[in-house]
Amino acid sequence: MGSLGRCLARGLLRGQLGLPLGPPRRYGSAPPELREQTLVLVKPDAVQRRLVGDVIRRFERRGFKLVAMKLLQADRGLLDKHYQQLRQKPFYPALLSYMTSGPLVAMVWEGYNVVRSTRAMVGDTNSAQAAAGTIRGDFSMHVSRNVVHASDSVETALREIGFWFQRDELVAWESSDRDYIYGP
Repeated sequence: MGSLGRCLARGLLRGQLGLPLGPPRRYGSAPPELREQTLVLVKPDAVQRRLVGDVIRRFERRGFKLVAMKLLQADRGLLDKHYQQLRQKPFYPALLSYMTSGPLVAMVWEGYNVVRSTRAMVGDTNSAQAAAGTIRGDFSMHVSRNVVHASDSVETALREIGFWFQRDELVAWESSDRDYIYGP
């Protein structure tokens, strides 16, 4: 072991590096505010452009926890449930055609204030108005190909997650970096 390794080892033994000592804490259950969940869909245009990893990276760097993910070809029945409030809009047939044009990736992310934070990370639905640095601002060129869907409220997220995932597909796991993200 080199000198840097010895210094780090001594610091760890003495508790001088600010890292928790001893075995990882068992939380039992995270507080409710840390368990808020949201649905994110990486739409067919983003899958075709191989942007899935870029989208995931942004959520992981933000500190959110992935609890479910799947690649699928959405069918009309699922999309009719998901977009029920848009079914009477004149653009709905084009939206259906787009959303069934290729595979998409459905994900559930969990964390503190994840719904509101996700909406900010995703940006305006109209890519021309989406701020640089947002997912749509960086990757979308037109409102009809806006890369991702994100739930707009906690209530909507709960409903949408139920459309896309069975309860047993959501993985409950404790993230070892929770104290570093949210504090002890």
